[in-house]
Amino acid sequence: MNRPSSHRKRGFTLIEVLLVLVILVVLASLVVVSLGPIQRRYKIDAAKAQIGLFATALDTYQVTVGTYPSSLQALRARPADLPDPDKWDGPYIDKEVTLDPWNHPYQYKYPGDHNPDRFDVWTVTPENQSLGNWTEEKTK
Repeated sequence: MNRPSSHRKRGFTLIEVLLVLVILVVLASLVVVSLGPIQRRYKIDAAKAQIGLFATALDTYQVTVGTYPSSLQALRARPADLPDPDKWDGPYIDKEVTLDPWNHPYQYKYPGDHNPDRFDVWTVTPENQSLGNWTEEKTK
């Protein structure tokens, strides 16, 4: 015996599905906004670590060659202008000179403005914060 069912099968209505999607989008946007400062901190830490690696490689270059190079590329490939090319004992870094976490090239200057007896290696964050092998400061 089949009795006509007075209960109809229930499913999700379009409005219910859309409401759940809106709630998920709002929650996802809150998570993304809250991760912004954490991501910024990781990028700053990554840039500082890379600058430290450059500084170590540059000091090693100076010990073997006798002077600091004119560019960061000299850490990977022997410069053509070396007075004594046999002193170059590189490469001094394993990989090509990378871009900073904001996809800009790292800056290098020898002799440095902040370190006149050595070199300056730095980058600038999107917030105009200089990160280098010296004390942090705001650029103008």
